[in-house]
Amino acid sequence: MGTEVSVRIAVGPDVITGVSSAVDRFCGWLERYGETSYDFQTFYASDLCRNIKALYYREPLLGTLAVAPIIFCEAFLPSARRLFWKRQRFPIADAHFAMGFAFLSRYLNDEGHYRRARHFLQVLEDTRCSAYERYCWGYPFNWGTVGGTIWKGTPLITTVPYVYEAFREVYAIDNDSRWWEIMRSIAEHGLHDYKDFVTSKRAASCSYTPFPERSAGVINANAYRAFLLTQAATDFSDDRYRETAARNLCFVLESQNSDGSWPYARNGRRNFIDHFHTCFVMKALAKIEALTGDAECTSAIERGIDYYVRNLFDEHGVPKPFSRPPRLIVYRRELYDHAECINLGMLLRGRFEKLDRLVDGVVNQVLTVWQRSQGSFRSRKLLLGWDNIPMHRWAQAQLFRSLCLLLLRSGQSENLSA
Repeated sequence: MGTEVSVRIAVGPDVITGVSSAVDRFCGWLERYGETSYDFQTFYASDLCRNIKALYYREPLLGTLAVAPIIFCEAFLPSARRLFWKRQRFPIADAHFAMGFAFLSRYLNDEGHYRRARHFLQVLEDTRCSAYERYCWGYPFNWGTVGGTIWKGTPLITTVPYVYEAFREVYAIDNDSRWWEIMRSIAEHGLHDYKDFVTSKRAASCSYTPFPERSAGVINANAYRAFLLTQAATDFSDDRYRETAARNLCFVLESQNSDGSWPYARNGRRNFIDHFHTCFVMKALAKIEALTGDAECTSAIERGIDYYVRNLFDEHGVPKPFSRPPRLIVYRRELYDHAECINLGMLLRGRFEKLDRLVDGVVNQVLTVWQRSQGSFRSRKLLLGWDNIPMHRWAQAQLFRSLCLLLLRSGQSENLSA
């Protein structure tokens, strides 16, 4: 019953060899480095820096002066992260690692990779948000946002669906009833613990967290919840999930711009358009389409891909972080964009010729430019040089999962041909 089984791809043997080697090197590096890491938000995780960030949101001129030294470190001294905060474990990364090892286990029929996938599920059991009755997960740090602080231990609808998928992928291998029970608890959390705000006769926008004043109107959050509940409706034959999912899905569809793009949020404050959030939205639509055959999803994906391939890659086929940036950007390229481009490309493989070519190029970039000799991946290409600090959430784990999915799909394609 694994999610990632419906599309088979044809990939050249040289590419498969390169990806297999890259994944092997990464697995070795991960074993040595460990399962905790610094993060994109490490610079702002302390109370002092989080308050400086909040000042920037409240008083942009004064806040710019206060935040400038942090931005300088981020842009030119990324190794300074070690001075700001500590290495931590991130549930969203653990979920991606679990899925990646589950894919490898199926691709190689390997017991060791299966045990690694189970290990990450057991870690996720231990790191759930302890204050909530149902299973859910968030960030392990206090996250300063434009809407205020989201405190550690607060569930995030942008994290929870990945964990559901992780349990689901391992359940597809071992049929362990414990995973099934946790999936049901996650689905109930997704249904009951977020607030919906009616936006039209058909649509409603969900909150980002269980606290309804936090970030309603974020497009990718609604896409995530719509997918989670659609998948749960299929898994558990429960129309309660489907009915709520349909309203969030309509919100996503109605929020698409006439040119095919989606802003980050439909609240008038954050209308930037970036690469990986665009991928998040279209990944969810592609999964819902695969489950339901929804024609509106198909149309939205077609218009979204048209915008995506025209506006979020440069003339060399390299992913661009933004087509409409929110502010001055202090880096040139982002690992997260490469990871999510591949993940989206695997879901839609064979449907859009130009997308397929771009994804093939991105895979080549990952293998030849982004992976370091010891196995980890570069995090960002800066204005000068690289940020080589490994960050599991941003996006070592996501890229690992995408490459493992590519291998699994290629193996399925070979088996189908045989």
